[in-house]
Amino acid sequence: MRKILGLGLILIGLGVLPLYKPHQKRPDAPSSGVLPTPPEKDIHYDSYRLDQSVVHTLWIPAGSRFLVTPALSPQLSTLENFAQKQQAVAAINGGFFDPQNQKSNSYIVRQGVLEADPSLNERMMNNPNLAPYLQKILNRSEFRQYRCGQTIRYDIALHAEPPPPGCQLVHALGGGPRLLPEMSLVQEGFLVVANGKVIRDPLGSNQPNARSAVGITHDGSIVLVMVAQKPEAPTSSGMSLPALAAFMKTLGVEKAINLDGGSSSSFYYKGESFYGKVNEKGNWVRRQVKSVLLIQQTTGNFK
Repeated sequence: MRKILGLGLILIGLGVLPLYKPHQKRPDAPSSGVLPTPPEKDIHYDSYRLDQSVVHTLWIPAGSRFLVTPALSPQLSTLENFAQKQQAVAAINGGFFDPQNQKSNSYIVRQGVLEADPSLNERMMNNPNLAPYLQKILNRSEFRQYRCGQTIRYDIALHAEPPPPGCQLVHALGGGPRLLPEMSLVQEGFLVVANGKVIRDPLGSNQPNARSAVGITHDGSIVLVMVAQKPEAPTSSGMSLPALAAFMKTLGVEKAINLDGGSSSSFYYKGESFYGKVNEKGNWVRRQVKSVLLIQQTTGNFK
């Protein structure tokens, strides 16, 4: 906890300076380190050059004309193909998957229909090394979109949690663990410690790596975050999960979920693609993925 708080103070002290402002001027960060909500009801992109990473962020204000929805492909596909096929203005890689059989390890719901069910992935379900943790794996956190009357709402919840009263689940994309308001590595089966020794940590939670995440602010705005490594430091750059949570908190995010990371980390915005992972030679890894989150423009506004 002290390390997380310490990193948050470091980021605030640095002012998390933007790498560049390609589309619109970002308001200066106040002394608290929390970025104010952009006054326009439009998406807002920024990049931040930190000591060990370059972080790409996209802010989708609550009530804007943009919706955040999952997409799924029968076969693995590039992030660019997902975005261009769906005419999305932006996209970020989504949930976990098995690159060998190309099946999802995360639940995905689209238009109220369950389109990806990890319990049907036989390689995961029949893996003896995962058997002790399957109950937790099948109840990991999801990024959700609800329709509550005439209102669209977003939330992060465990898979088994029911929608709020008066709300209908429209879309969901599983990932994990939850990053904010608190980390749930153990609860979701990502981290297992026995006799003081870590015996399971598939995400390398305390090691720097390329990372992807989605968060929600106090007013319901959505923030996408993709952490890219630095080509000059392929083995030591990126962010740990606690560092990612601390960074997102400086952006005003109150709820956040980790998405698939490492070689899967990728981000697309207005025709340009950014990748998170670099190989030992410092070249970007362009990996095909199973699912994504799309940012698509709608004809109406939502409260």
